[in-house]
Amino acid sequence: MRVIDLGGTVETWLRAPVRPAHVHVVNLEEHPPQTPDWIRAEYGDACALPKDILTSGDYDLVYSNSVLEHVGGHAQRMRFADAVQTLAPRHWVQTPYRYFPIEPHWLFPGFQVLPVNARAQLARYWPLAHSQAGSTEEGMRSVLGTELISRSEMEFYFPDSRVIGERMAGLVKSLIAVKRS
Repeated sequence: MRVIDLGGTVETWLRAPVRPAHVHVVNLEEHPPQTPDWIRAEYGDACALPKDILTSGDYDLVYSNSVLEHVGGHAQRMRFADAVQTLAPRHWVQTPYRYFPIEPHWLFPGFQVLPVNARAQLARYWPLAHSQAGSTEEGMRSVLGTELISRSEMEFYFPDSRVIGERMAGLVKSLIAVKRS
């Protein structure tokens, strides 16, 4: 199987228990300089992929884990979803669910429903955050760069997919859009 991973990392695939024949990782973060021959790592924006990637027809599966909430608003999420649906006949796209009581990036109950300024301040001082903000401005940037979505939004972005709720303690924690050809 040939997989394109939008927003993933080479390290994730090196640790994966199952290895596809080929993985193409596209991310805005830097990749390691050396990768095995079965991994192609490329710096790129999943919402604005180069035409050669979009039209190559090289992929069997699009995979994306916890990226959709970071792409930047409705218009960018539409571009991302369009790319996913163009790249391959199958996809698996996961994102944290807006209404799970604990926000997964800050591990703070109800964080996602607080006013933006309160979230930016908490991002500076909350000790369980994925990465603590060094200033209010950095906290604001981090908060505004994370928008959790609902089931209806996920179904809108991926209308031909089955949307599955991944559960924790009986509550939906994440949403996964799955399309099998």
